[in-house]
Amino acid sequence: MSRTFKVEFPGTIFEPVELPEGANLSEVLTAENSPVLFGCRTGICGTCLGKISTSAAIEPPDAEEQEVLEVLADDDPNARLCCQIELKSNLKIVLLGA
Repeated sequence: MSRTFKVEFPGTIFEPVELPEGANLSEVLTAENSPVLFGCRTGICGTCLGKISTSAAIEPPDAEEQEVLEVLADDDPNARLCCQIELKSNLKIVLLGA
């Protein structure tokens, strides 16, 4: 039985969406008409930069994503590229991107 998690977008008019565990946000959120925009989907353009809730259980950024985050949001330890997140818990995303 697959679990689902809620993805919320505080500060927007967008309703939360329920997504399956392990969902790749760049694939699913585009279809769900979310406020998160995706450009390259490979973690280099920064379009999907967001601040992620500190209670979210997600893997830390890999070395390549960390390099991009140091340029785009070096002062925010909760910044992530949403295209690189695999859903493993409820998540709140505050948009920071371009």
